Amino acid sequence: MYKMKVLINGEMIQTDEVVEILNPTTFEVAGVVPALKANDINNAYLAARNAQKNWENLQILERIKILNRWRDLILANKEELATIIMTEVAKAYKDALSEVERTVEYMDYTFQEAMRLEPLALTGAGMGVKNKYGIFERVAKGVGLAISPFNYPINLALSKIAPALVMGNTLVFKPATAGSLIGAKLSELAHQAQIPAGVLNVVTGRGRDIGDDLTNNVQLNFISFTGSTEIGHRILKNASTKDIVLELGGKDPAIVLDDLKLEMYAKEIISGAFSYSGQRCTAIKRVITTDAIADKLVSILKDKIEKLKVGLPMDNADITPLIDQGSADFVLKLIDDAKTKGAQIVTGDKHEKNLIWPTLIDHVTTKMDLAWTEPFGPVLPIIRINDVEEMIKIANASNYGLQASIYCQDLNQALHVAKRIETGTVNINGKSQRGPDSFPFIGIKDSGVGTQGIGETLLSVTRLKGIVINY
Repeated sequence: MYKMKVLINGEMIQTDEVVEILNPTTFEVAGVVPALKANDINNAYLAARNAQKNWENLQILERIKILNRWRDLILANKEELATIIMTEVAKAYKDALSEVERTVEYMDYTFQEAMRLEPLALTGAGMGVKNKYGIFERVAKGVGLAISPFNYPINLALSKIAPALVMGNTLVFKPATAGSLIGAKLSELAHQAQIPAGVLNVVTGRGRDIGDDLTNNVQLNFISFTGSTEIGHRILKNASTKDIVLELGGKDPAIVLDDLKLEMYAKEIISGAFSYSGQRCTAIKRVITTDAIADKLVSILKDKIEKLKVGLPMDNADITPLIDQGSADFVLKLIDDAKTKGAQIVTGDKHEKNLIWPTLIDHVTTKMDLAWTEPFGPVLPIIRINDVEEMIKIANASNYGLQASIYCQDLNQALHVAKRIETGTVNINGKSQRGPDSFPFIGIKDSGVGTQGIGETLLSVTRLKGIVINY
């Protein structure tokens, strides 16, 4: 069992009261983390504030040198980190290891991009102004709060932390409760890397005890949150005076417009729908197509789904237990509602505790909850619509607007539909997904506020400061 400490003001601390983190595969306690209180949170923010100016005043190359010590330790400990991820969130070991390696690549690219953020040098000549130069550079916003989700507990942590720190900000980092073990381990490695005291502070605890203290602290300048839409909206309401970036949920449609490459379409859809058991904001969560195409596509999907390996994360199964029993019960309720209202189970609809077999459901209608609700689990509904205009209407009727995918060999038709889909990103002939990380990552409507991706995140954690020279 892991017994973790966390990093505040350069010291690894523990508390008598702890939060137990359950292993979703065994339901046994995987480890414990400190159950911090309001005073601890305030100390973390004060440490971040006191460290911020000295950290920002370092040359960017010096900050990168320090952060690279942390990066190197993450890479050197990738197997242990992957094992913690596997144990804590039931992610297949190979996928957990890939996540750690991708995170290191993210850090490398982030540091390179940060060095390319050159100041703007302007004159007033275009406005008829003489003898005036303006130099506008990007400076740190100050003290930030980063909150990461359980499903990518290292990648979506460092995608917030690395850009903020390299640009001269200091941070308080709060991992999701399921994800706290990996967050605490990251803080241990940061301590070993001798990141200056107060630059990174990692806090753990129950949201009901410290949630408001995290988002309302007087020292706080900006927030980056990835998680549920419900909590994101609460943060937006409680911290409305802060700069906020939110990455929330999705109900990503896959719209299939022709049957010319159904094998390829099905492969993309299966990967998009069932990777990490569907516990991804960008997972394909509904397929919209015609009767004629569905009759062929459903059979291909069924064959591919039934070849997915269902089992344990240590065995590198494709489908592993969901994060907790409550999440599994929520998915099962959506499946039962669809069955009750006339949908047809093609394959799946089997479970053992929180392990749900990948489920394909045909003839789902807009009167069923599964057509609109994000399940965050391994279930894929087929919605049959014979008119393209109606397909677009149904795709856009969702309160979410993260991503969509369109499958069609007529590029003109695909582009015509893509331009009318109300999501942050539309993928043509490819699954919805986050990345590559150099691309902007956008959520509209209830899917988010602001834009992520390496370049956009570097901008979001900084502000422009101008110096105007008159001569």
